[in-house]
Amino acid sequence: MARIVLIGAGSITFAKNLLSDLLTYPELTDEMTVVLHDIDAERLDTVEQMTRWMIDKLGVGTKVEAHLGRRRALAGADYVINEIAVGGVKAAHVDFEIPARYGLRQTIGDTLGIGGIFRALRTIPVMVGIGKDMAELCPDAILINYTNPMSMIPRAVYEGTGLKKVVGVCHSVRDTEATLARLVGIPKEEISFRTAGVNHQAFVLRFEHRGENLYRRLDEVIEADPEMRRRVRVEVYRRFGYFPTESSEHGSEYLPWFLPHQDQVDRFRLPIGTYLDWLQDNLDTYETLVAGLRAGNGVEIAPGNELASLIIHSAETGTPRVLHGNVVNDGLISNLPADAFVEVPCLVDKAGVQPTRIGALPPQLAALNRNYLNVGDLTLHAALEGRRDHVYHAAMLDPNASATLTLQQIQDLVDELIVAHGASLPDGIRN
Repeated sequence: MARIVLIGAGSITFAKNLLSDLLTYPELTDEMTVVLHDIDAERLDTVEQMTRWMIDKLGVGTKVEAHLGRRRALAGADYVINEIAVGGVKAAHVDFEIPARYGLRQTIGDTLGIGGIFRALRTIPVMVGIGKDMAELCPDAILINYTNPMSMIPRAVYEGTGLKKVVGVCHSVRDTEATLARLVGIPKEEISFRTAGVNHQAFVLRFEHRGENLYRRLDEVIEADPEMRRRVRVEVYRRFGYFPTESSEHGSEYLPWFLPHQDQVDRFRLPIGTYLDWLQDNLDTYETLVAGLRAGNGVEIAPGNELASLIIHSAETGTPRVLHGNVVNDGLISNLPADAFVEVPCLVDKAGVQPTRIGALPPQLAALNRNYLNVGDLTLHAALEGRRDHVYHAAMLDPNASATLTLQQIQDLVDELIVAHGASLPDGIRN
């Protein structure tokens, strides 16, 4: 019987989407235990009610447990799915509001940049604790991570705990490939894609249909639509030759050429601070779901091929699938650091997650990725070693911050954020 643990289960929309898949796999439902864990007792109770309602509605035999205690939840797990947000909405507001006073613009702030750095610094100590518990209580379990920054969090667990079955998952590659197929008017299943790089900055290396290079068709679509040329990802494609996997909102934060310049913000329609709006929408959605459960209306059960559920289904049933995962590089992409976590196609079946060896990226793409990875590498060292100086170094090398602020302004900003986040940061950084 597969024991599947949801860490951060109080993220109720995520839990609902995942369970809509898992509870509708007939091969798994009667042979599965879903274990819910969250540190918020009210949210944990809500997601437990929702899960039991879904099971009753579907008439399946899945067992449910809910635990405030993490170790009790993890004991004997086969799969651990992580979706925590350390510090929650309050911490996210700090990550946006203090940098904004310095004139630093952010859109999402969860992957790179000042927001990504401090999200990682808050999250890594918690994730290392989870990894250590797993190494003791369920050493053969697979950790499937959704929490950003994706290039940093799985690597921190991998390096900081000895746990090796670690994979990060993200929708960006799948969504980008679907978008490109739609733009050129060819069914996605007929297109040959090869996409790799680092999370939120991977690139479509092969885009073909029956031997035809579809980038030529894409160029025609872009040329015919001036509004498409007002997207950051299209501009990056036109300058670097390969289409990036991340949205323009996200992608603008990882480069020095957009957010520091008002004319570029206007031209590319970049929504400053939009992540805070997303958080409010999530809170509104949560309240709507809670009201529905209290009224006895339940929730919509809508299977959607969530990535973690596909991994579990393939590993349990042996159904082979190729999904993109974030895994330790170890030569998969030969011109990126071996210890980096990279995003590559992975075969998933009874043998687990098996990554594809890509070889060398085009040099201009590897150079972009290395700039991106440098910030994460320094942030990781700052968190694992308690090094405040490496927080400064990470921020100084960040493309958006370094194009906007002076070195002294960056240090002052970092100091202010360290005070604001306080005890959620590693000891050596705060002292």
